[in-house]
Amino acid sequence: MTQRLNRKQFLAGLSALGAGAALAGSGRRGAVAAERSAPFGATEEAADFVVAARYADLPPDLIALGKKHILDAIGLAIAGERAESGPIVRRYLGDLGVLGGPSTILGTGLRAGPRFAAFANGVAIHADDFDDTQLAVAKDRVYGLLTHPTVPTLPAALAVSESLGKSGRDFMLAYHLGLEVTTKLAEAIAPRSYESGFHATSMCGVFGSAVCAGKLHGLDAGRLRNAFGTAGAEASGLRENFGTMTKPFQAGHGAEAGIVAVDLAALGWTAAEDIFEAKRGFFAAFGGGWDPGAMVGRLGKPWSLLSPGVSIKPYPSGSLTHPAMDVMAGLIAQHGLRAQDVAQVRVGTNRQMLNTLIHHRPTTGLQAKFSMEYCMAVLLVLGKAGLGQFQDDVVGRPDLRDMVGRVDFYNNPEADAAGADKMRSYVEVRLADGRVFTGQGDFATGSPQKPMSFDDAARKFQGCAEFAELPRSKADRIVAAVQNLEAVADMRTVFAGLFA
Repeated sequence: MTQRLNRKQFLAGLSALGAGAALAGSGRRGAVAAERSAPFGATEEAADFVVAARYADLPPDLIALGKKHILDAIGLAIAGERAESGPIVRRYLGDLGVLGGPSTILGTGLRAGPRFAAFANGVAIHADDFDDTQLAVAKDRVYGLLTHPTVPTLPAALAVSESLGKSGRDFMLAYHLGLEVTTKLAEAIAPRSYESGFHATSMCGVFGSAVCAGKLHGLDAGRLRNAFGTAGAEASGLRENFGTMTKPFQAGHGAEAGIVAVDLAALGWTAAEDIFEAKRGFFAAFGGGWDPGAMVGRLGKPWSLLSPGVSIKPYPSGSLTHPAMDVMAGLIAQHGLRAQDVAQVRVGTNRQMLNTLIHHRPTTGLQAKFSMEYCMAVLLVLGKAGLGQFQDDVVGRPDLRDMVGRVDFYNNPEADAAGADKMRSYVEVRLADGRVFTGQGDFATGSPQKPMSFDDAARKFQGCAEFAELPRSKADRIVAAVQNLEAVADMRTVFAGLFA
């Protein structure tokens, strides 16, 4: 039987932690090693937080900010159905015989049961690696490499809201709660998790999906804890799959599995009720430890979407490429740079960025998203880097391959010294005539430091809709619906007739 703590015992456990506890080898203040599994009650606290939350608890600025991220994800789902993975997912669901149901598969005329619609939409949102990115601020974390928090949560919130006929306010509350739990888990788990190769988006996001579904179904705290335990059994994802279809599959799986966990818990299914902090639980198994101070007592204090923030991507590539891409775009505009005049480009970053952007001579669009060399080359050769520039046939162009060969991506010790909590990028462009232009960037457009407005997010959405050949009138209808989600009485009406 799971041990339950009253508030006095819980606070005593926190006090026992002390300022000196540390995860061996991480240097992170306040971290708890797996061997020292103390009952800090994170699972119970998360369940209680979700059950107690009401729409009125959401700050107005959080609601406004959330609408940008919701619109962004919907546009990415619509565009993502055009990716090579889209037809495969649709055929897979058709072969299973699960098409037909209450929940929309965005960008298509198809519907399915909530778990399958969430899977399809999760894959589509992440297919182009163009979705929002949680930002780390702790010195032992890699800035931008925590999670893509909307992709496992929004599909679950949308699919279940449609299946139950919930209001726009219900949908937004579930989405914000799911995103908050996902991001706090990612902040709390020890850095070893990412460094060992786990994909945090799906690994942490499955719990965010469970939060969304559990809140909308009205689960009590006990059943939600059981749902968390089952979701923990489905937590997964490996970074080695980056640059393949399985990276978005992992996100879609997280969105689906959280719904499954809630469906089972609602029927009385049981699981470990302390799955986060247990000695053999989530934090211990996936991270080897965790920082209670990053999660315990922190849910909604502040909301992660508000601080430190979640970035909306300006380019459909790995977020670590974006500061350098902003710098390169600025140098091109300022100096009129042309690819044929460039002898060499050098981009220096910290070791973690070099360790993640692993495709130095990409041959596919998916690989190109994780290639700093390609991202520099495509801006110089084509002058833009949108969805259309990360397609297989474009990546294979001789002029682009030639330019990629002139880009040197290296580890710069000064970037390491600047800290992993930013994406310090040094860009140097050397022309054939001997002139050299340089620039430096830490943050990209769309980050909290350089935020997009709702209109900016709407322009990105319209670009995705245009890429998917969705008529402008239908795209405008979606933008208006998201702007006024609090007035939507039934989420089943939002996409009715749009994709048939």
